[in-house]
Amino acid sequence: MTVTIYDVAQRAKVSISTVSRTFTTPDLVRAETRNRILAAAGELGYSPVGGPRKPAKSTGQLGIIVSDLDSQFFTGVLDGAQARARQDDVAVLFANSGQDPVVEENLARSMAKQVDGLVLCSPSMSDEQLHELAGHTWLVLLNREVDGIPSVVVDSPGGMRQAVQHLAALGHRKCAFIGGPKDSWSSAARRRGLLPAADEHGIEVAEFGPFPARFEGGLQGADLALAAGVTAIVAYNDMVAFGVLARLNARGVPVPDEISLVGFDDLVFAAISAPPLTTVSIPAEAAGRAAVNVLLALLEDDQRVAANQALDTYLIVRATTAPPSATQH
Repeated sequence: MTVTIYDVAQRAKVSISTVSRTFTTPDLVRAETRNRILAAAGELGYSPVGGPRKPAKSTGQLGIIVSDLDSQFFTGVLDGAQARARQDDVAVLFANSGQDPVVEENLARSMAKQVDGLVLCSPSMSDEQLHELAGHTWLVLLNREVDGIPSVVVDSPGGMRQAVQHLAALGHRKCAFIGGPKDSWSSAARRRGLLPAADEHGIEVAEFGPFPARFEGGLQGADLALAAGVTAIVAYNDMVAFGVLARLNARGVPVPDEISLVGFDDLVFAAISAPPLTTVSIPAEAAGRAAVNVLLALLEDDQRVAANQALDTYLIVRATTAPPSATQH
């Protein structure tokens, strides 16, 4: 079995990027860390081939690949990323993968040749593909965690726990979760927060999905949730929640009088929907800033910046949640 840079990083308990620097620009790595990595490489019989290389001259550019440019979350991420990059007079090149892992991988490989480092936002590539890419370019993941690769995530489980606590306090005991896309890291993270919290508060959860993280996903999921006889619906994100709201309105089901609804993202339209949407707010711009900050720190070997960061989320209670009606108890 071929020993990889990932194996060395695991043995030495450091990031892949630090292993790469040890073999490409060793003067930028602390002596103690460098010696530990070299010892691990020797024990494993690792011989470096390829891997990130410090360019002879910086391009002054960073690359960012988002999975869905139609999403307001990712436009917020890009705004934050560009603002942070401008502080260091660095340009940002960005591309949209359209939630296609093949397109995403091709874009990443192509952009890696043109920039000093990459930020991948909610990537759908496999862990193995991401590890291989991290061995060839400086890489930071946003809204995805993979061992050994620097990342910035939002606390989706924490946000879901807040949503469940809110519904429980209102008296709901049966809710639906309309999930996101298949194999979505974010959908799994939100589910990890929702299910234990629901169990803790005695709430039965009916799960439906996977569905696209778009308006039509909510249209599809709403009928299933209604058929399950729930008093509340938690949607994967706000766009799905808007679809649910539209379908409930079309069927003459008043929100929140007959059913409560919670979204996730706090998009601009959440505050002005009819009725205004109760949702979990996530710091999109702050996430973009943090991801670029981590990437710039990697490039400068600034060890004062944490390579893995989690940003807080918080529930915003608006007008789509209320106690279940007396007939629903």
